[in-house]
Amino acid sequence: MKRLFYFILLIAGFSSIHSCKDLTDEEGNPLLDLNENTGLIGPRALSREVTDFGLIAQYQYNGLLLSKVITEKASMTDIEWSGNNISKITFNGFLDLDSDGTIDTDSVSYSQQYTYGNLGKLTLISENRTVFRRTPPPVGSPPGTPSGPYAVFEKTKATYNLTYSSTTSKLASIIMRRGKDITPFNFTDYTKATYSYLGDNVSSVTKEVGKLTGTVFEAPVQNYAFDFSSYDSQISGYTLLPFEYKVSVLISTNINDDRSLMLSPNSPKRAAVTDMTQAVPTPVVVSTNYRYDPQTYMTQGFGINYFYKPL
Repeated sequence: MKRLFYFILLIAGFSSIHSCKDLTDEEGNPLLDLNENTGLIGPRALSREVTDFGLIAQYQYNGLLLSKVITEKASMTDIEWSGNNISKITFNGFLDLDSDGTIDTDSVSYSQQYTYGNLGKLTLISENRTVFRRTPPPVGSPPGTPSGPYAVFEKTKATYNLTYSSTTSKLASIIMRRGKDITPFNFTDYTKATYSYLGDNVSSVTKEVGKLTGTVFEAPVQNYAFDFSSYDSQISGYTLLPFEYKVSVLISTNINDDRSLMLSPNSPKRAAVTDMTQAVPTPVVVSTNYRYDPQTYMTQGFGINYFYKPL
């Protein structure tokens, strides 16, 4: 797996460089008060994540509620609300489905319905997903002939069951079951993510990926351990995003668990991933130092610049 951490690709060469581009929101308002003495005063929202290579995410709001997220290659995530809960998330765009560190050329569309339990916690996500792939050039075409239009490559249905610790109420696991949207329908694939904590922060995530035979989870064909440590005591900008949206990011691909730091109120200075299927599992480790504004919100880490706007 080449994509061990999305920020490994970002950290080399510019982790100490502060990017000052794109300092306004979609309405032209400043995203970050650069006054070193006062910072951004009052309620705020996370507006953008930017590197020197471009935009990672731009967050748009309807009043106080997150309504749209624009990510790489102009991908769009639309968020629908029912009262104070997210009821539906729709994505149209491009993802790194094969986890090789590069956004795929296949186009992806999915819709997710969100169901809540008696205590108001998110317990079930039901997903319908379609992957579109460009048709190849006609047989015998000269070299350089462009591919044809996008056509449906695969349609799937999936469920994501979320469980929580009975003692801390924190997210304990996400189990995904997926199958091709054909008749008769059967779940054929699974992923299992299990979360551990140190205080309020995620300390480790184990991710298993494998096949389902009926209701039997076969031995995983992929097995990774993600570890986060050396947390600061400042405020992570991800605390400003809804929990349900952060979960949708984690489940957008089979292995996106390096983003689990989004679930923590603080920020880890050290992160590691280990391929547990290797004969001698060896962690790949990255580290960073953060910058903060006067209100102790992080503004930079792992080569990513975080911009805020007032609410």
